[in-house]
Amino acid sequence: MQHASDFAGLKPPVTRFAPSPTGYLHIGGARTALFNYLYARHHGGTFLLRIEDTDRARSTDDAIAKILDGLHWLGLDPDRPPMFQFARADRHAEVANSLLEAGKAYRCYATPAELEEMRAEQKEKGLPQRYDGRWRNRTDWPEGKPYAVRLKAPHDGETVLEDQVQGRVVQQNSELDDFILLRSDGTPTYMLAVVVDDHDMGITHVIRGDDHLTNSFRQLALIRALGWPEPVHAHVPMIHGPDGAKLSKRHGALGVEAYRDEMGILPEALENYLLRLGWSHGDTELITREEAIRLFDLDGVGRSPGRFDLKKLESVNAHYIRQADNARLAGLVESRMAASLGRALDDRDRDLLLRSMDELKPRAKNLNDLADSGLFLLRKRPLAVDEAAKKLLDASGKNLLAEARAALAGLPLFEREALEASAKAVAERAGVGLGKVAGPLRAALTGQSSSPSVFAIMATLGKDESLGRIDDALGA
Repeated sequence: MQHASDFAGLKPPVTRFAPSPTGYLHIGGARTALFNYLYARHHGGTFLLRIEDTDRARSTDDAIAKILDGLHWLGLDPDRPPMFQFARADRHAEVANSLLEAGKAYRCYATPAELEEMRAEQKEKGLPQRYDGRWRNRTDWPEGKPYAVRLKAPHDGETVLEDQVQGRVVQQNSELDDFILLRSDGTPTYMLAVVVDDHDMGITHVIRGDDHLTNSFRQLALIRALGWPEPVHAHVPMIHGPDGAKLSKRHGALGVEAYRDEMGILPEALENYLLRLGWSHGDTELITREEAIRLFDLDGVGRSPGRFDLKKLESVNAHYIRQADNARLAGLVESRMAASLGRALDDRDRDLLLRSMDELKPRAKNLNDLADSGLFLLRKRPLAVDEAAKKLLDASGKNLLAEARAALAGLPLFEREALEASAKAVAERAGVGLGKVAGPLRAALTGQSSSPSVFAIMATLGKDESLGRIDDALGA
């Protein structure tokens, strides 16, 4: 029989991500998919996807679509079409029945009422609540009655798991119960389906959350009963909230689509953040996909839970927004801006947005910030002016604005350097700082008291639009 240490390195690895489609693709699942993807890519292997849809009451087509969409958005598409677990029920039953025929599994005729009575008695005596093996060695099977198929798990000795993250983990076999492989209605259990599917898919490395560690000992018992090669295991610590508690919605445990659609996070930012949430390479924080593939290995995964920090994610996102292509960003914020404006963007709007992106993106933490910060460019005249901006347009401010307007109107070239020089000259003649001139200009041009460089704004808007907005503010 091959063990994990024998199996590792014999051929390029095959990893898998195996979500249950009972809800969205949450960030813990996204990180598991990412680690599996990167490990396969780093070692020249294959990354696969299995949809574990055996819970028919809770599995939905919508959830499957969201999982596939989320993986695609993150650039984690599998190398082959996904496998659907429910469709393989006959194969799972075939394996269970082969164990039954080999004497490595047995029929259990215990009724639900008998099992409930057994658990109540164990609880009363302070014993572990597990199946007591009452049908393990019996052959006096009642005729025509339904039965479950249970594995004859080893009860002596110990099972050792050489985990690539957790290290050497040992469980006494006396703690294993004879778990069910096939239910009395003939349907396979999760434990059976996972082992059979991993084998048939050629999975060499099982990389998943450490909440599956207990499952792994059961699955190893089944794998060894079947005489199949054992995959290498790597149980990754869970993600916790910043307070150290289990990650929940209040911490940010949302679906991947919420980070994309509601929070305006870029996929490369979420990937980078999730990568560093449990894996490290020295002090390196910002890592591209290409670098991650080159550097990622399981020895960089820590044993302590990662702590989710939304502010840190937004900081990483701000970095990637600054690095992103302007045309791509303009395309990503268009629908957000259209929703705020209550109208579709036209070609002039798109041109303005694209030309202003170098000024807008350094100030944005997310796509919502980016969209909001550029709305003033696309609003129709006369602009609404907020309260803070109105204070800049008092009598003194309007006097300076009128002087600036006269100077700007005479410029042959409406370019940033010339605009700034003209405003400085106005400020010097008035004996005030440049800010005293720039403030009213900003209020007139944007309707706001804060914005990117007012001179860059004027250069982007152009002479006619800029002077028109100034005239509106002056009441001309």
